[in-house]
Amino acid sequence: MSTVIGVFRDVKSAEEAVRTLRNKGFDKNEISIIAKDDKRRTGKQDMEVGGEMGMGQENISDGTAWGGALGGVAGLLAGVGALAIPGIGPIVAAGPLAGALSGAVTGGVAGGLIDLGIPEERGRQYENELKQGGVLAVVETSDDKVNEASEILRQNGAKDVETHGGQG
Repeated sequence: MSTVIGVFRDVKSAEEAVRTLRNKGFDKNEISIIAKDDKRRTGKQDMEVGGEMGMGQENISDGTAWGGALGGVAGLLAGVGALAIPGIGPIVAAGPLAGALSGAVTGGVAGGLIDLGIPEERGRQYENELKQGGVLAVVETSDDKVNEASEILRQNGAKDVETHGGQG
């Protein structure tokens, strides 16, 4: 298995990349999206969901996160989580990485990416991209599909597309 990661400047481009990946046969358990949740609403629901640090699960399709912008992606990906990451603030993750990040809150996003074979130094750079408003798309797939995943991310506007792990 290899991990392909790319940085998008906006949610719409990341969403289109996810649609393309799914249309090309990539499974929802292979694709994750992570974004800073600057538009998160405050109020009663956050109190119920948030717990002591604002961590918990939210339904991305109901518009409480990302202003509903990723509503269509929620059905394309497995699992959605809203987390407060120290040093970054609120983020929303969709896909299998959402679960990994909820267990790695103290290690931040970089800590969650280490589990996917991404070196800590690169993980910190991706975490910095996230802080600056970037949207991360992460595809964990078989080595024979890495080039296709990379190309789909690039065609949809991803920058800094890299592959980690695997045997080539």
